[in-house]
Amino acid sequence: MTLCLDYKTKSSGTIRDAIKINCPLTRALDCVRKRTASVYLGSSMVELSVVEAAVQDCSQACDETIDNVFNIIGAFDVPRFIFSTERKKFVPISMTNHPVPKLCGQSRDKAELFRERYTILQQRTHRHELFTPPVIGSAPDEGRNKFQVKMHKAHCGDGNILPFHSGLYTESCFVLAEGWYEDSVFHVNAFGFPPTEPSSFTRAYYGNINFFGGPSSTAVKASAKLKQLEEENEDAMFVIVSDVWLDRVEVLEKIQTMFSGYSAMPPTCFIFCGNFSSAPYGRHQLRTLKESFKALADLICEYPSIHNSSRFVFVPGPEDPGPGTVLPRYNVRMWVVFRIQYCSQEMVVIREDLVNKMCRNCVRLPSSNLDIPSHFVKTILSQGHVTPLPLYVCPVHWPYDYALRVYPVPDVIVFADKYDPFNVCNTDCLCINPGSFPRSGFSFKVYYPSNRTVEDSKLQGL
Repeated sequence: MTLCLDYKTKSSGTIRDAIKINCPLTRALDCVRKRTASVYLGSSMVELSVVEAAVQDCSQACDETIDNVFNIIGAFDVPRFIFSTERKKFVPISMTNHPVPKLCGQSRDKAELFRERYTILQQRTHRHELFTPPVIGSAPDEGRNKFQVKMHKAHCGDGNILPFHSGLYTESCFVLAEGWYEDSVFHVNAFGFPPTEPSSFTRAYYGNINFFGGPSSTAVKASAKLKQLEEENEDAMFVIVSDVWLDRVEVLEKIQTMFSGYSAMPPTCFIFCGNFSSAPYGRHQLRTLKESFKALADLICEYPSIHNSSRFVFVPGPEDPGPGTVLPRYNVRMWVVFRIQYCSQEMVVIREDLVNKMCRNCVRLPSSNLDIPSHFVKTILSQGHVTPLPLYVCPVHWPYDYALRVYPVPDVIVFADKYDPFNVCNTDCLCINPGSFPRSGFSFKVYYPSNRTVEDSKLQGL
């Protein structure tokens, strides 16, 4: 279900009006001057065809900006890029000998899955300042804090308890091992994760490639117009709610209270994450769920301002009906959504109980600092993937594993997890967990993209 016609801006009017203001007649005249400068240097006459072409250029630019203000990108619509070790850059799959992805993969796809994860981390690590060799002729002190990355076939511990740097070290994670060679054996004395890299650093190397997906031919980060609209639209907000149990009367009542409060200033988007039923199993589940969504639709229609001005994005939970629990979940009508692009910002949304899974499958839990959310976020961003777990714990469709990458690092990642709510910022990426709506006293999160802040909200005593 997608409901949205307008976006409010800081000034009176809509974003469509704001874009028209940015493309006045004077801009069209500038286009005419540019087109005619090299042809009619000594004449004041301008052909009609030149004027029409200039106006068309302006119109196309305006329409492109409008189309790229808000886009929802399904997991199976994410473009696939593969890092070419020969060219030292990412190339689209159409320029390689890789087959077009299919839902049912082959053994080659499983091997490629881990190879591509490794290659991405390897090229990112080699250009980090800690692992780049010192410049020839530089001061000797510059090389003291440098590390050298080498491949090895055998290693062993030094007999003591190895120190682990921050993060949740699970099977299937890629790690950097620190140590020394002796008798053709690499002795390890410490483990750490590959360094993270802000999106701005990644794009400095690879330009404006649109890794994220959507209609734009280039990364939306490169659009000054979208950035301006994003900053000016201070009223834009995303309401994020998880475990929306539509079969519970008290949940629907709280949602009605929420709609009533927001009706005067409708949010840009409501992100409703599953599970959408408190009792996910049983022969009457589908019928009950259908009736519950109809009740929600009727509730939305009671508030015309929200119905006309807000979008609704539904992300299924692990216990919602669907063809299995393999990620990314195959399209079930309007449900599967993993990526949202708003103006120049990129947002990844995933509904999966990952925190507990990663803690249960840790090789060793961090002992010095039990700030689990920070360790969890560090692991996800370091691995460049939302599910750095063994495939038997968190299965994925092998050919579509690339859709679960978080590289380059997005602006926002929403982990709709039943774990306690948290907000963690790491590597210029804001990671949000709204927590379980009914289990946390009806708490939820509100994200403001204009200043990239998160507001903790709760429906209490209403």
